[in-house]
Amino acid sequence: MILIARQDDTLDELIYRHYGQTAGLVELALEYNPKLAVMPRLAMGEVVTMPDIDNSHATISQATVQLWD
Repeated sequence: MILIARQDDTLDELIYRHYGQTAGLVELALEYNPKLAVMPRLAMGEVVTMPDIDNSHATISQATVQLWD
């Protein structure tokens, strides 16, 4: 999958806009695009390659803590 950056995007903004979360996905993006690690802001039109991930696998489930019975 190819993501295209808008002007002055950060990698986490780009990923959040597409997937709705960043947990684990920023690291994955850096594995596929190591040159992005030294770029605090992405240039407009910067191509970011991501593996095909459906959004159901991109969600994180958290246990709910119940304070009162």
